[in-house]
Amino acid sequence: MEPDRMRPEGASPPRVALGVTVAIVAIAGAAWYFWPVPEAAPVPTVVTAAPPAPEPAKPPHYPVPAPDASEPPKPLPALDASDAALAQSFSGVFGAKAFAQFFRPESLVRRIVATVDNLPRRSYAQRLSPVAPVGGLLVTEGKEEGLTLSPGNAARYSAWVKFVEAVDVKRVVAAYVHFYPLFQQAYVELGYPDGYFNDRLVQVIDHLLEAPVVQGPVKLVVRRVLPEFADPALESESAGRKILLRIGPENAAVVKAKLRALRKELTDRTPAS
Repeated sequence: MEPDRMRPEGASPPRVALGVTVAIVAIAGAAWYFWPVPEAAPVPTVVTAAPPAPEPAKPPHYPVPAPDASEPPKPLPALDASDAALAQSFSGVFGAKAFAQFFRPESLVRRIVATVDNLPRRSYAQRLSPVAPVGGLLVTEGKEEGLTLSPGNAARYSAWVKFVEAVDVKRVVAAYVHFYPLFQQAYVELGYPDGYFNDRLVQVIDHLLEAPVVQGPVKLVVRRVLPEFADPALESESAGRKILLRIGPENAAVVKAKLRALRKELTDRTPAS
């Protein structure tokens, strides 16, 4: 299995240093972990002027939507000191209670960028999740050759799915557009000096929307320690698609509907000049 990655193989190391969240993609792909993960150390909170992110040579395939012209532009913090500003903005978008419940606020921009980038891969770094783990274990039925994913497993994600369903996509994208230079800077640091994070975000949304839908019992097998999909085609799917399979078809339909709305808002608006 491909190891957890914060940058692609062969890429140069990152410099020392919503989308969307962008938030919805991070939610759709990173919220549903089986095991708790340790909290990362907090980053410095001193706000300094954000240096401009290097511009890739090629134009983006999906330009970033234009900001709301009726709102005066606000200065951005430096990437290393952006957590407080992101927390304030996301608390306004999602509600302070929901933000505190569902998000891990440390290094939020870098966590979102790394998780989005990893979702189409075979595995992703759970320790880099921008959101809190659901907790608990996979709920199964039967034994040995009759082992299947229990329909009751979907209930573990009900709070998350309700949260995703209630998200105002327009407000999420407005926050993402405002902070986009920081997301782009983090993406360049990840090892993509000629790439655009917004292009990667739309690409990952399209990848998740094509996740297979399995009707009826989903057969499992224990080859090592933890249950896996018995169907080799399902087990070979990406980390993001397998998450959508685990949460159940009804929950996945809700998440996909929100992802379609997010994609539309990201690609139908006039790009920033």
